[in-house]
Amino acid sequence: MTVERLPRNTRLNPKRVSWLIEESKKQRFEQLAEHAGVSAAVFLERVIDHLEDELTDRGLPEWWPAPEKKDGELDMPSP
Repeated sequence: MTVERLPRNTRLNPKRVSWLIEESKKQRFEQLAEHAGVSAAVFLERVIDHLEDELTDRGLPEWWPAPEKKDGELDMPSP
């Protein structure tokens, strides 16, 4: 199965990422991308675009745990 890739030279400022993640997570992400018929890079960009619509006033998705408060610390919305 061929996957959808963006045409060459269509990204404005492309960067190669080099993160160390668990092999099983990388394989799962690549499976999801393949199932969607796109490259892992295209899939990641679309996941990020989707997350933008789900951010709370903290600037994080609703499902992301809130940080533990220190004594005397007040709740402040993110800028």
